[in-house]
Amino acid sequence: MSSASPSASTLPKNVLIVGAGGREHSLVKAVLASPARPRVIAAPGNAGIATEVPVFAVPADDVTGLVALAQREKIDFVIVGPEVPLSLGLVDSLAKVGIPAYGPKADGARLEASKVFTKQILLKYGIPTAACGIFTEIEPALAYLRSRGAPIVIKADGLAAGKGVIVAQTLAEAEAAAIDMLAGNKFGAAGSQILVEDCMFGEETSILVVTSGRDYVILPTSQDHKRIGDGDTGPNTGGMGTYSPADVVTPELLARIEREIVKPSVNAIADEGIDFRGTLFIGIMLTPSGPSVLEYNTRFGDPETQVVLPRLDSDVLALLWAAALGKLAGVRIATKPEHAICVVIAAQGYPEAYPKGDVIQLPATLPANVQVIHAGTALNAAGQVVTAGGRVLGVTALAPTLRAAADAAYAVCAQIQCPSKVYRHDIGAKQLNRR
Repeated sequence: MSSASPSASTLPKNVLIVGAGGREHSLVKAVLASPARPRVIAAPGNAGIATEVPVFAVPADDVTGLVALAQREKIDFVIVGPEVPLSLGLVDSLAKVGIPAYGPKADGARLEASKVFTKQILLKYGIPTAACGIFTEIEPALAYLRSRGAPIVIKADGLAAGKGVIVAQTLAEAEAAAIDMLAGNKFGAAGSQILVEDCMFGEETSILVVTSGRDYVILPTSQDHKRIGDGDTGPNTGGMGTYSPADVVTPELLARIEREIVKPSVNAIADEGIDFRGTLFIGIMLTPSGPSVLEYNTRFGDPETQVVLPRLDSDVLALLWAAALGKLAGVRIATKPEHAICVVIAAQGYPEAYPKGDVIQLPATLPANVQVIHAGTALNAAGQVVTAGGRVLGVTALAPTLRAAADAAYAVCAQIQCPSKVYRHDIGAKQLNRR
């Protein structure tokens, strides 16, 4: 971190991290590592977070409860993990009582809460993205689908827990998805308006940008694996694993992405009158004609956070605090040379129906370069760690090479015992095969 960064003595002493997933467990670990040595609490947390910091059973969507908790615990900085409390205006409510927070206010969170809103900004400011149609009624949507053909992408406009995107391989599949969203109520209010986009082809990359107004810092590159099965098969999920750095994003390509997408995006958001202070997550497809925006998210990606934060050789708390205060100008970060990989262990059946309450047995000891990040976990009445979500754990390894990191992560995955355990066996394979 550069000299423009806050010193440890000026950093917050009492930090609340909101959320219950792998992203939040990673944030807890990163903030605890700060030289400022802050007191950290989490709400609602999970079984893994609870082994590291005090947790409070306030749901992430309980804005009133979270503000009351922050006041009661004398919190001087809140880091908001998930998209739902952001879209509900948690940061706005905290600001009203004088508590700084990392994460956009509700107007900025709309960039994730509404895919149509984001698409309109991309088109308005000429930022590369796929051609599209926007629909609230079935017949016009079906007519558009028939005019474009398949494969084609159908997106529910609102928040759908990372599952509101259907990549239809046939026209029949596309029509069924559109009808499901608009008439079948598959995603509730999130699907009352849909976005139909041309299907882009290429490799994806995730660009995480710590943003404060027009100032920004680009974090290390990563590549997510969205589909449930090996070889990118099966339905889309919230993410089954990731690795960093993504070598497909060469320094030259990253410079192009910054020039054509990152800087124009940050400026477009500011030009729209939004004072965005948080993470602008830009999903990008690397098409044959160049990088193109798939989506914006308004928080750290999960599982991207689980490989990006361990690679930072800078104080994460200082970085987020500077962004929240509007003092990001001049801040630079240092990155470790090691490669990181995260393999997500999910519950059988995810992203559809899956069991909860299965007992998880973790290895008694872990290699020094491996972390087990908890996502969908809880404690049962007997004090055992059990499954409580679709994505259960993230096994993250850091090593001099991606191959060594993958070997270390997969060795630990094999040792974890859980009746409903399922995970992909090819995280990072594209990069390894390229090499």
